[in-house]
Amino acid sequence: MFMGQETSIGGVYEIGIGAKDEDKDKLIAYFERFGYRVGKEGVFDEASAEQLYGVRSKLRSIRLYHQDSDHGLIRIMVWDKPINDGLGLTGMKVIGNRWGAMMTADIYNIQNHVEEAIAQGYPIYYVSPQRAEIYKPEKRPVPFLENYPAIREMCLIQPLTRQIIFQRFGYTLPNYGKINYESFFKSSQITHVGIVMEYNPEHIEFYGDVLGLLKVRESKSYESGYEDASARAIFELEKHQRYGTTDFDNPSSSKDPMRAVSGRLKIIWFSTESNLEEKLDRSKPGSLGYSLYTYRVKNIEEYHRRVRNSKAQNVTAIRKNEFDEKSFSFIAPDGYFWTLIE
Repeated sequence: MFMGQETSIGGVYEIGIGAKDEDKDKLIAYFERFGYRVGKEGVFDEASAEQLYGVRSKLRSIRLYHQDSDHGLIRIMVWDKPINDGLGLTGMKVIGNRWGAMMTADIYNIQNHVEEAIAQGYPIYYVSPQRAEIYKPEKRPVPFLENYPAIREMCLIQPLTRQIIFQRFGYTLPNYGKINYESFFKSSQITHVGIVMEYNPEHIEFYGDVLGLLKVRESKSYESGYEDASARAIFELEKHQRYGTTDFDNPSSSKDPMRAVSGRLKIIWFSTESNLEEKLDRSKPGSLGYSLYTYRVKNIEEYHRRVRNSKAQNVTAIRKNEFDEKSFSFIAPDGYFWTLIE
C-alpha cells in the first residue's frame, strides 16, 4: 500500500486567495452567497510567513467552510505587504493559472448578476454558459425524446477570484459536489481546482508518485481543440492549439464516475508549440487573488520525506501555520506552489 497504513491524503483542501485588508469583508460576503461561512482565523508575523510561504509580510488568514465538506474550502490570506497584483483578469490559457470549479443549481441567476455587473462597469473577464459533454454519449440522443446528459459551464474571472461554475443536466454524481440549497446562488463547495502547464509526463506523475493521488482520468492525446466550442471559448483557443487533461483525486475516490469523490486536481496540458505565456510568479503566496492550493494529510513527516527526496524545490521545514497546524510548503516540479497540512 502506498506509503504504509498510517498515511492518507484527502482532496484539495483549500484555495488560498491573497487580499488586502480592504478586500477582506467583500470577499467574505461574496463567498457567503455561494454557501461558505467564516471559520478559523489565524495570524503570522513577518518572520513566520517568510519561513512557510516565502513572503516577508504580516499575514492574517480566514478559513471559509462549506456545509460539512472536508475539502474545497477557501483561505482568505490578508497580506500587509502583498508582492504583486496576481493574475488579475488574465484568461485561462496561461502557465500559472489557478481556478476553482463549483456546481450550482441556478447558473442563469448567476449569469444575470454577471451581465448586470458588466453593465455597471465591474472589472470582469467572462465566458457565458457553454454546453459541454463531460461523458460523451455512445450515440447521439433523440432530441426531446431521450435523456441528454450535459452541463453548462461559465468562466467568471474578477480581480481576486477565478471561477468555473457549472450546472448538470440529465445526470447526477452523488459524491461530486454538495449544493447548499439555502445559499443565494445554490452552490456547492469547490469541487475541483486546476492548473495549466506544458506537457511533461514527469511533472504530471509527481502528483501520483510522490503525493499518492489517484489518477482517475488522462487524455490519450491533445483531445480538446478549436472545434470543441466550450474549450475554444473558455481557453480562447487558436486553431493550432490543443490540450489534454489529467485528473487526480484522493485515493479513496474512484475511476467510476458514480463513485468518484470531489476534491479533484485537474491538470490541463498544452503542447510546447502552443507558446503559452508563463505567470507562475503571479499565482504564488504573497500575490493577490488565487495563489495557493493545500492538501490535508495524515503522517506529514512521511510526506515531507518523500517531497524532500523528489524534484520539488524550496521545501520548507515542518512548522506550525497561522492556524497552529503542522504544515510545510514546496514548489512542485511544474512550478506551482503547494502547502500540506496535518
